[in-house]
Amino acid sequence: MIQGIFETHINVSDVQASARFYEQLPGVTLLHNDTQRKSRFYWIGQPGTSMLGIRENYPSPLVQRQHFAFTTDVETLYTAADELARLGIAAQNFYGEPVQDVGELIVFPFMPAVSIYFADPDGHSLELIAMLPHPARPEQPLMTWDEWNQRQAQQ
Repeated sequence: MIQGIFETHINVSDVQASARFYEQLPGVTLLHNDTQRKSRFYWIGQPGTSMLGIRENYPSPLVQRQHFAFTTDVETLYTAADELARLGIAAQNFYGEPVQDVGELIVFPFMPAVSIYFADPDGHSLELIAMLPHPARPEQPLMTWDEWNQRQAQQ
């Protein structure tokens, strides 16, 4: 029955400021601008597979911080922090530490996946996450990308 998540909607304090932020991100394409409802809808990645909606002050003017992750691949993570920096967006790892090197990214062995975090103008927590082609290792703690690769080389 359920095969995935198709759309996510978030409340934003200023739809124009949020639109400028999201529309600069690679892989985000404007689908529809509803000026009456102060809403915009975006294709995320391949059109027709995933959608993000932003709506100003709906259902209330209080913006509660949300979190969602965009799917990506490992190769993209190697350049993501630099690309985000060029857009004026600070990249962080899971612990909120600035990312200077891809080796500092955190791996979630229980999936396994590796990711990078950043925030939109309202402080919503956004993530680029790439699944790894290894077996899940739920018994292992979170670790850096460098530590994960060293462990994989030893196995």
